[in-house]
Amino acid sequence: MVKDLAYLLSRLLFGVTMFIAHGLPKLLSFSERMNTFPDPLGVGNSLSLGLTIFAEVVCAALVAVGLFTRWVSGPMVVTMFVATFIVHGNDPWHKKELAFVYMIGFVITGLLGSGRFSLDYLIRKKS
Repeated sequence: MVKDLAYLLSRLLFGVTMFIAHGLPKLLSFSERMNTFPDPLGVGNSLSLGLTIFAEVVCAALVAVGLFTRWVSGPMVVTMFVATFIVHGNDPWHKKELAFVYMIGFVITGLLGSGRFSLDYLIRKKS
């Protein structure tokens, strides 16, 4: 029970804060950012922004509710890895620290899964 509560709190902490503080602002300002967003993988500014929004909005929301948690943690880890080591690779630690913390949080979430207080659990329980 305590372990499942910890899973829930972790999912909510990382999923909700990523969604609200990072994903939603990018989604709402897509048209202003689409030509200037960093393109660290060489796929174009708009696609880079779109992929980041997918991770930070869709995947973060799914982590928060505990649906496909292990699968959707992957894009979050990749996005935060790129932010930490490529986009902010030459920046001082304080510029990349938050992305690194999110990356580790989503690695842990992906490894542990969603726990009992999740949609994943409800789906597994019914099947």
